Amino acid sequence: MSTRSRLSMNAVAVAALLVLAGCSGMSAREKNTAIGAGVGAVGGAILTGGSTVGTVGGAAVGGIIGHEIKK
Repeated sequence: MSTRSRLSMNAVAVAALLVLAGCSGMSAREKNTAIGAGVGAVGGAILTGGSTVGTVGGAAVGGIIGHEIKK
């Protein structure tokens, strides 16, 4: 894996942690959406080798899935 890909995945992981740190005032659905987006972004980055499109696409899909859980 290239250095750029590692940096991209690390940046996504840090961003996800920062978002999750601010979840104290969120509803359960909002938390699930944020967690789904974070996990999806990391998964998309891993599957596409750090591609921006894969990361954003994974975040979008993960966010939708997280939002729809326990509807």
